Amino acid sequence: MTIKVLLADDQALLRSAFRVLVDSEPDMAVVGEASDGAQAYELARATVPDVVLMDIRMPGTDGLAATRLISEDPQLSGVRVVILTTFEVDDYVVQALRAGAGGFLGKGAEPDELIAAIRIAAAGEALLSPAATKGLIAKFLAQGEDAPVLGDRSDDVRRLATLTGREREVLVHVAGGLSNDEIGARLQVSPLTVKTHVNRAMAKLGARDRAQLVVTAYETGLVRPRVQ
Repeated sequence: MTIKVLLADDQALLRSAFRVLVDSEPDMAVVGEASDGAQAYELARATVPDVVLMDIRMPGTDGLAATRLISEDPQLSGVRVVILTTFEVDDYVVQALRAGAGGFLGKGAEPDELIAAIRIAAAGEALLSPAATKGLIAKFLAQGEDAPVLGDRSDDVRRLATLTGREREVLVHVAGGLSNDEIGARLQVSPLTVKTHVNRAMAKLGARDRAQLVVTAYETGLVRPRVQ
């Protein structure tokens, strides 16, 4: 099965480099290139890619708006957006995760890291490195009571109450950036069992992927990390 990839970046040279890299993989193919968010959304609807590599800072419709359009389109429910950014964690990235992005990757990543990121996203997993997860935690801690109101979270809180004890336990570990294997080792269950709990939590919370589970865990107060 070929993984279809859509590239969205306003730098033509960077898109060309990504295209050469992706097309060199036998099981991947670039199905389109976009120079702004509006074009990225249009091409996503036309090609229905598995993964969109999305730059945030683009002229006109930016990557944040495009990510929201893609994540809210029922026809694109299977599309995973990976944010490409110069900085691994910033306000735009946090916003992008809330908008439905499945994770993010620094533009300075090595070629093999980019390919691995595409495979992870295509498999439906969250692309959140330990460093990135810690950065997100720091963002939520830094916001504190001065955090802007980004929407009513009451629905998420009510849905949280529908989780079983084990599902909540697994969600806490997901929010800590642990993989299914690592969670399974801690809870002494198989990774497949962990995946089942994760999928059930996603269904109950209306989350597209693990990245949104992390955001929900912090915004609902389920996870309150210590200030270092």
